Amino acid sequence: MCRIQSTLFVGESCDLGAYLVFSVGLGTDCLFIFHCNMSIVDYSVEHPSTELQGFYGWTDTLHGIQYGPGSVSTALPKFFKLLGVSKALVLTGKSLYEKTDVVKKVEGILKSIDGYGATFWNIGQHSPIAGIREASKLFTETGCDVIVSVGGGSPVDAAKAILYYIQQERGGETMFQIAIPTTLSAAEYSIGAGYTDDTGKKVAVSSQKLAPAAIILDAELTLATPERLWLSTGIRALDHCVENLYRPLIPPPLKVLCLSALADLFKYLPQSKANPQSVEIRQKLQIASWMSLWPVKLEKYSALGLSHSLGHKLGAAYAIPHGITSCLTLAPVVELMAEIGTPQDKEYLAQALFFLREPSTGSVEGDVKALAKAIKQYSLDSTYHMVLLMRILG
Repeated sequence: MCRIQSTLFVGESCDLGAYLVFSVGLGTDCLFIFHCNMSIVDYSVEHPSTELQGFYGWTDTLHGIQYGPGSVSTALPKFFKLLGVSKALVLTGKSLYEKTDVVKKVEGILKSIDGYGATFWNIGQHSPIAGIREASKLFTETGCDVIVSVGGGSPVDAAKAILYYIQQERGGETMFQIAIPTTLSAAEYSIGAGYTDDTGKKVAVSSQKLAPAAIILDAELTLATPERLWLSTGIRALDHCVENLYRPLIPPPLKVLCLSALADLFKYLPQSKANPQSVEIRQKLQIASWMSLWPVKLEKYSALGLSHSLGHKLGAAYAIPHGITSCLTLAPVVELMAEIGTPQDKEYLAQALFFLREPSTGSVEGDVKALAKAIKQYSLDSTYHMVLLMRILG
C-alpha cells in the first residue's frame, strides 16, 4: 500500500512547497518523490475544543433531502414546486450521458412537468473551467433558473461554480441547484466548489448560498456507476468521516454521526462489491455518505484535513479521481495523526475501533494505528496504486 513520510508535513505553513514520498509495497519497497506547491493543513495551530461549547447551524439553502429507491420520480417534481423554479439545465458528465439511461430518465421527468431547458454533458473530471464557461452560456441562453446536477462530485461542484459566477455577473440571489448524486463522494453536502482553472490548478469558490437546495438519493440511479468509481468514492466518504473527527469546530453530535457512518461504510462497501445489484445495500451506502459530511454551517472556515489537502492538489495536477486520491492518502495521514494529533483528536480516532467492533490495542496511539491499518485494507489494490504513481511520473 501507499505510505507518506509523515515528518515532512509537520509544521508546514500553508503555501510552502512540500515533498511527497510514497512507499509502495509490491514485494519490494519503491520510493517515489514529487514536489508540488500545495496548501498544507497546519496541525501546529491549536484550536479551541468543541467538547463543552461551540456552535452548530444548518446550511442556509438546503430545503430537503429525499431518499429511497425510485424516489427521483416524485422527488424532482416536489422540489420544483417547493423551490418555485420552472426550467432546469441538466448538468452531467459524458460517460453517464452516453453510456446509461440515468440522464434520459431525469430529462423525461423534467419534460413531464414542463421543466426541461437543456442538458450539458461535457463536465469533465475535477470540473475544468472550460466546461463551466460553456454550461454557463447554455444556462443563460435557454432561460433556465435551476441546475439539476446528475453524477458525482464534478457535476455538483461545477453547478456551484456556475451559479456563483452567474450571481457575481447578474447580482441578486444565487439560483438553486438540485443534486442527484450517483457516487458516494458527498460533494452535494458542502458549500464549496472545487474546479480546475486554465493552468490546471485546483481552485475553489465558497459561499453558504452554494450548497444545493435539494438532494435526491435514489439508489436505483447508481446501478450503472462503474464499480471502481462506486467503491473508491466510498473511500472518499470514509475520508470525510475520519477527517471530521479531528476537524476544528465540528460539534460532538456530528462526530458521532461520522463514527456511525464509518462503521456502515466498512460493513456495506464489501457487501456492495460482492452484490453490486443490491439496491438496498447501495441505499444504505448513500445514507452513510450523507452522514459522513452532514450539512453544517460553521461560524468560520475550517479545513477538513491533510488527506483532503493532498487529494485536491494531486487530483487536479495529475488527473487522479478524488476517490483514488483518498485511497492513496487517508491511511498514511491517520498514521501520522497517531504522532501529531491532539489528545482529543486521537481519542475520537481510537473510538472508531469500538464502532468497528474491533478490540483495543491497549493504547490510544496503537488504536489509531490499527484504524490506519484497517483503512488500508479497504483501499484499492496496490497494483492499481502503482499504475497511478507511474502515470504521475509521466
